[in-house]
Amino acid sequence: MFDYQIHQARHTELVREAAARRLAHEAARVARARRADRRQDPEGRVNADRQRFVRAA
Repeated sequence: MFDYQIHQARHTELVREAAARRLAHEAARVARARRADRRQDPEGRVNADRQRFVRAA
């Protein structure tokens, strides 16, 4: 009986760990998708490239 209880406890621990990993992977996937959306946003942030043009004389 004791072996069965150890098995059940380990099983429960593994199920929780798997759920936590799935949640972490999902959060990372959402973060990557948000970054990709920002890069494709036509109204997004404008980069100021001050080195592109030289000062007029």
